[in-house]
Amino acid sequence: MARKQRDVMSVEWVKLELLRTAYATRGGLLSRRDPRIVLGWYLVFAVVPWLTHNITTLAVLFGLTAVAVLVSRVGPLILGLFVIGLVLESTYLLLLAWLFDGDITTVLSLVTLTLKLGTISLASMAAFVSLDPEKLSDALISLRAPALLSFGVSYGYRMLPILMTEFHTIVNGFRLRSAPLERRGILGWRAVVRLSTTLVQAFYPMMLNTAKRTRTTVEALETRGFTFAGESRLGRDLRLAYLRVGAADVVLLVVTLVLVAAAFVTGAQVPLFAQAR
Repeated sequence: MARKQRDVMSVEWVKLELLRTAYATRGGLLSRRDPRIVLGWYLVFAVVPWLTHNITTLAVLFGLTAVAVLVSRVGPLILGLFVIGLVLESTYLLLLAWLFDGDITTVLSLVTLTLKLGTISLASMAAFVSLDPEKLSDALISLRAPALLSFGVSYGYRMLPILMTEFHTIVNGFRLRSAPLERRGILGWRAVVRLSTTLVQAFYPMMLNTAKRTRTTVEALETRGFTFAGESRLGRDLRLAYLRVGAADVVLLVVTLVLVAAAFVTGAQVPLFAQAR
């Protein structure tokens, strides 16, 4: 029988998941839209949650961004980290409220804050997982953002795979040069200590080796006219010629605004609890 390939939790899997996330290789609804429209869509969900304390409205907004995450095909690694962080944060806040004799008003306030942060986090995942470095940088240039900002975004994305590869290589080098442990200790505590020590020791060589590659990366970007494209009108027009706002992009924004308005109407008509303040 043919053996089925399955993704397993490993350093290589984590590295591939991060690269898929950074370079938007999974596709999805938002990845096919104009990057400027995607940034506008994100700003809507980044600002609107702070304009209300209505739990029903926030719950609807949270649900909308959760659906956006599904259609944007966010990877399991990022989604799993979000769920773990949200659960731990909620547990921590509720525990603090209980220890300091909080009442139902305190709990509702904590729920409101959690929904706001969760909505913004989900919107961030859906938007930036759908934008590769080129699209995000071009969108910033098109919106007249400072050239240094767009350069930093593009450079940061390009350095991500270099950092990950370099770190993985150094860690493997440490492991190859180290003798195996004679005894792992209770619950393998010696293995955990060695792994932690190796990760710390690998950090400084990684930064040194990455700094050596920085000049090559910067020169490659400048050779392609990155700075010129951001500062010159002719270079900007040439680089951004492919950006087009189509009918589907307009429909996305209109539907988003309608759904956000419907969330506020639903919150006014069907409040789950008294408004938390």
